[in-house]
Amino acid sequence: MMKLVYKLQAEEYRYDFPVSYLPGPVKASIQEQVLPECSLYHNKVQFPSAGGLDPFEYYMFYFAISLITQKNSPVTHHVSPSNSAYFILVDTYLKCFLPTEGSVLPPPSSNPGGAIPSPTPRSPAVPFSSYGMHHSSLLKRHIAHQPSVNADPASQEIWRSETLLQIFVEMWLHHYSLEMYQKMQSPHVKLEVLHYRLSISSKHHGSPAQPSYQALHAYQESFKPTEEHVLVVRLLVKHLHAFSNSLKPEPLSPSAHSHTASPLEEFKRVVIPRFVQEKLYIFLQHCFGHWPLDASFRAVLEMWLSYLQPWRYAPEKPPQSTEPLPRSVSDKWAAFIQENLLMYTKLFVGFLNRALRTDLVSPKNALMVFRVAKVFAQPNLAEMILKGEQLFLEPDLVIPHRQHRLFMSPTLGGSFLSSRSPAVTDASFKVKSHVYSLEGQDFQYKQMFGSEVRNLVLKLAQLICQAQQTAKSISDHSAETMASQSFFSWFRFTPSEVNGSYTGNDLDETGQDSIKKTDEYLEKALEYLCQIFKLSEAQLTQMMMKCGTAQDENGKKQLPDCIASENGLILTPLGRYQIINGLRRFELQYQGDTELQPIRSYENAALVRLLFRLSSLLNHRFADQMEMLCSRDDFVGRLCRYHLTNPQLIQKIRHSPVVRDRTSQNWGPRISLRFLASYRTLISLLMLYFLASWFYVGPVGCTFIILTGYFLYAVIMTFFFEGWKPHEH
Repeated sequence: MMKLVYKLQAEEYRYDFPVSYLPGPVKASIQEQVLPECSLYHNKVQFPSAGGLDPFEYYMFYFAISLITQKNSPVTHHVSPSNSAYFILVDTYLKCFLPTEGSVLPPPSSNPGGAIPSPTPRSPAVPFSSYGMHHSSLLKRHIAHQPSVNADPASQEIWRSETLLQIFVEMWLHHYSLEMYQKMQSPHVKLEVLHYRLSISSKHHGSPAQPSYQALHAYQESFKPTEEHVLVVRLLVKHLHAFSNSLKPEPLSPSAHSHTASPLEEFKRVVIPRFVQEKLYIFLQHCFGHWPLDASFRAVLEMWLSYLQPWRYAPEKPPQSTEPLPRSVSDKWAAFIQENLLMYTKLFVGFLNRALRTDLVSPKNALMVFRVAKVFAQPNLAEMILKGEQLFLEPDLVIPHRQHRLFMSPTLGGSFLSSRSPAVTDASFKVKSHVYSLEGQDFQYKQMFGSEVRNLVLKLAQLICQAQQTAKSISDHSAETMASQSFFSWFRFTPSEVNGSYTGNDLDETGQDSIKKTDEYLEKALEYLCQIFKLSEAQLTQMMMKCGTAQDENGKKQLPDCIASENGLILTPLGRYQIINGLRRFELQYQGDTELQPIRSYENAALVRLLFRLSSLLNHRFADQMEMLCSRDDFVGRLCRYHLTNPQLIQKIRHSPVVRDRTSQNWGPRISLRFLASYRTLISLLMLYFLASWFYVGPVGCTFIILTGYFLYAVIMTFFFEGWKPHEH
């Protein structure tokens, strides 16, 4: 395929790419006839007509957009994204055009001795050290440095590397512009967007929005990246770290830098801050705010953590050591952390807010909390983040409006140090430039190690303690359930079979191993959080005591937080939170007529309906006789009351904390044959008949023995049964 692309490239074909396929901010900008900021479009768009793409750009645009559009295609079977052809192709293209070793391979030429001409205005042999977060007139720079392109053969091929990266970043990450992102932080604008969406949904009522307002906000509809999309972006992030870390050490002589550094080395120096940082930050902010609160967020989380740890992709190998202690983060990464401060601090706060709303009893959610805590607990990382926050809060330097745009301009000669400012002030200027360029001049920074975030961490720690106790109670309940479902339990006729109560949890299906993993993840996460934020043992002990109050003397969980009213208990907001997160629950019991309860999975539906009709017929035919027998005060009356009434059900309703007004309901004495429809009962009877046949006892004789045995059992139980008065049943 690439051979065909290069063949067409040599013939200088041009192709049109639909504007509707472009990301929302770029499409809106072109529709308003405003040239997009990215230099990728500067020689492609001509108003009112559009320019063309060369074959390499045309192919890569369609290749990149297929990741966004494939989510609409039907999925016939599950395939791991890492095993898909698209994922492997992306990895191959990145290794080819962004090599960590050597230079970019030249394209194959169909003409012997010939070369594939590179697009003249797209040659990226620009002094990348002069690129800032905000660039102006990059097209002029390309043209101005064209002679150096022709002089250096390596520069003729690096245009493919820049083109590939810009296309990938534009199509995969650029779905919200920086200006729109800053505006969307305002609650006033959020309210306006809500009104705009309501006006769009009710067009038939008239009052359309203003045209300029529509053009500005039309692409603000929620963009929903897929899990495959995020995994491919993570692959891009990991490779860019490896590509940037393969940069050769700078020479000692500053003058030698401009003469010896190749265009590829210059490209490595600025590839992340120049091309990726801004758009990836906005992309992550969008995912943190809009991704569902489920385990699929793990893909976004791992992509974020991959970006935060460039040292994992450094060429040097960690020293071999038998000690299990984690490796300390080197001080040489302090500059990266300071220039990406919001990636560490603001997104960490965003993760805290998500974690406080998730069920940490789930092993997958507990694993995500553990992963984040483990990464931020790496030795020396928290100290460097704190140092970055201190630099941002330096009061000596005040950046005037838009002064940060001049910080890395070509007039400064690419030097990050000012001759009139000390190194600390210069580092503070870098951090403030990074924060204000992404969040605007009016941004109110929330310190990661401040009191507000510390309170969120304490809430998360308390939630972890509660989740640990919940997991323990689920584990104990599962053990009891397994014990009760032994072989001999097939011969038992328990009241729970009649009432149909369910006291389990959805996590019962995960098994003991998953519950143990949950406890291990939460325990280590709590330990890491204490290391990061220097939580004292006294604070942990206090939280443990608060969690302990959720358990009563018998170790059973209390009811969710409720308020008593005339109609029963009403859940408070705290009670809803406890139920949603599995911290407390009501004991679910069927409290209606046992004959009319839904058919259970352990019952035969046809037998339930047949036996119900037979029982109803007998009850209707002998109702007066059964009432008369049960009203007697002698032994016969007590025996009939034991057989024909259900005292356990009425006792449960009487002592229920939820239902107060149902004790007056009287179903009267009646015959219930529904227990014969239970598979457990049927199998038990079949086994008894089978055992009786071994002793040459026929079905009639076995039935007589069973009835006689049950009658003797009922007589014995009658002596220990406290008789009911007639008005109680």
